[in-house]
Amino acid sequence: MLFGIAILTAGVLLMGNLNKSLQRRFKLVAYINDVNGLQKGNYIWLSGVRIGTIHSLSLRGTPGVEVVMDVDSKVREFIYKNSKVKLGSDSFIGNRILIVFEGTPDAGTIEEGDTLQFEKTLSADDLIGTLQQNNENLKDITGDFKIISRKLAEGQGTLGKFLNDESFYFNLNSAASRLKDASGKAEELMSSLNDFSGRLKKQGTLAYELTSDTVVFSSVRASVIKLREIADTASVIVHNLKEAGNNPDSPIGLLLHDEGTGKNLKAIIENLEISTVKLNEDLEALQHSFPMKGYFRKKEKSAN
Repeated sequence: MLFGIAILTAGVLLMGNLNKSLQRRFKLVAYINDVNGLQKGNYIWLSGVRIGTIHSLSLRGTPGVEVVMDVDSKVREFIYKNSKVKLGSDSFIGNRILIVFEGTPDAGTIEEGDTLQFEKTLSADDLIGTLQQNNENLKDITGDFKIISRKLAEGQGTLGKFLNDESFYFNLNSAASRLKDASGKAEELMSSLNDFSGRLKKQGTLAYELTSDTVVFSSVRASVIKLREIADTASVIVHNLKEAGNNPDSPIGLLLHDEGTGKNLKAIIENLEISTVKLNEDLEALQHSFPMKGYFRKKEKSAN
């Protein structure tokens, strides 16, 4: 009976490991700084499918922990030389697993003993640490906001004075009123401009003729050109007179600069005046002379 029980137990054990023993496997290697609880026998996954188990873990110093993986040979064609591995877990607090991911076919299929690059991911401890740090930051922000709100309520600072001082509101209302007045004046200005532009379009007015009639515009333009020519001519005449006055040899310059000429001209004018007086006296005497007296009487009677 004991012999039979031993044979039965051996058969059960043999049949239980037979399937595993018949599977062909190959080994891959990865170096991880911190395996974070990964153990021998933990599963290896690829795209959500279990493809092998952890064969062994060995400390290797600087490279980290050497992780040897037993992988099913059937999935060799889906793992490439540039594929990577990362740590994962069955659930949030479940057993550690090793996940094979990425890789491109142009890099070639993996071979026995090849090393896969490890990519670090956030662990549960890292997430908890990040959450704790965020909580600390939120606590600091809440404390600062509490201080700021208290200062605002007490009227400290520019914003606090603005919220608590009624004069700020009064000035703000005044500024709003002024802006409203300015807006009204701007509307009046726009209305005036519209009225003025409407008058420009009214036929029969000079503004309409100037803006619409090309003949009138041409005439005005020609007049402006003539006025410019007259101004230029006057400027030339004034310039010539100025030059002639500055030249003592010219008649005008001689009159302006030579005192002797001026005196002679003055004497001539005085002599002309004296001659004119004498001529008037001679004519008066001639009118009362005997031969001319009858003539002037007849002329006076005919005029009456």
